[in-house]
Amino acid sequence: MPDFSTRRIMMVDTQVRPSDVTKFPIIDAMLTVKREDFVPVAQRETAYMGENLDLGEGRVILDPRTLAKMLDALDIAPDELVLDVGAAHGYSAAVIAHLAQAVVALEDNDAMAAEAQDALMSAGMDNVITHVETLKAGAAEHGPYDVIVVEGGVTQVPEALLSQLKDGGRIAALFMDGALGEVRIGYKIDGMMSWRRAFNAGAPVLPGFEKHDAFTL
Repeated sequence: MPDFSTRRIMMVDTQVRPSDVTKFPIIDAMLTVKREDFVPVAQRETAYMGENLDLGEGRVILDPRTLAKMLDALDIAPDELVLDVGAAHGYSAAVIAHLAQAVVALEDNDAMAAEAQDALMSAGMDNVITHVETLKAGAAEHGPYDVIVVEGGVTQVPEALLSQLKDGGRIAALFMDGALGEVRIGYKIDGMMSWRRAFNAGAPVLPGFEKHDAFTL
């Protein structure tokens, strides 16, 4: 039986802490949440590797460093409501649940959403609800949100998602340009978005988050 608890500590010590993630609640959450319980059974052996975990069809579970640095930049408060877009098997939502008041885990894959729900319930995460809907549509009925986290690459963020962000809220998205990408934090101020670069990372672009060139005659 693999010693996952030792691997979890190593993940934090070798992937998270050296990446300038110093906020204790994030470190504590990543030491607490059993990542191996939130990945496909066949991939448990690779749960703690320092790279994106491929789920097929352009979907991944973001590597621990990228998720941790996103959360560090967002600085989620204990009274905030968070939308986790592309929650997959629920790992990111479980980590965020340790930081926020409540989390809506958005997933468009029924099977993954069901597995996320089971894993979150088994872990006792009673401040997370899973919501099945097209990722680019968001989950407006549970919003508006203080924070939105996009768990994959984008070339643009759909307006439907941005409209669900509270004024004064923020969103983390990984903007891809070919094979290169950078995480940016968007701040909504007086209804307008202002983006700031945070750090470099990479992930496949999520379905529906591609930039479509305007059609012209």
